[in-house]
Amino acid sequence: MARNEFACDCNIIHKEIVEQTIAQMGDEDLLYKLAEFFKILGDTTRVKILYALDKNEMCVCDIANVLNMSKSSISHQLGTLRRSGIVKCKKVGKEVFYMLDDDHVKEVFEVGIEHIEHKR
Repeated sequence: MARNEFACDCNIIHKEIVEQTIAQMGDEDLLYKLAEFFKILGDTTRVKILYALDKNEMCVCDIANVLNMSKSSISHQLGTLRRSGIVKCKKVGKEVFYMLDDDHVKEVFEVGIEHIEHKR
């Protein structure tokens, strides 16, 4: 059997660290919502939409054109992103423009890109 060099071979519990970590851990609701947030980002089409919206506010027609997809498909994904609080929209006449919900979403998205580019 091959030995896994990344597995811990000891049975020592570092009580102070364990207790400190438990005290600092978010509640179940927070952790669930965080997992859902990252799950939403786990779809390539939604990531492409976010990439486009990171650069510009855009209407569904423009996003569909950029991604070479149907307006229906884009609208479906935007609905998911909107319900999750990741994008928001504003109506201007007959047009509806989408944008990232706030600077936190923009920052998380851009830090993710930076991390991936740094690891290349």
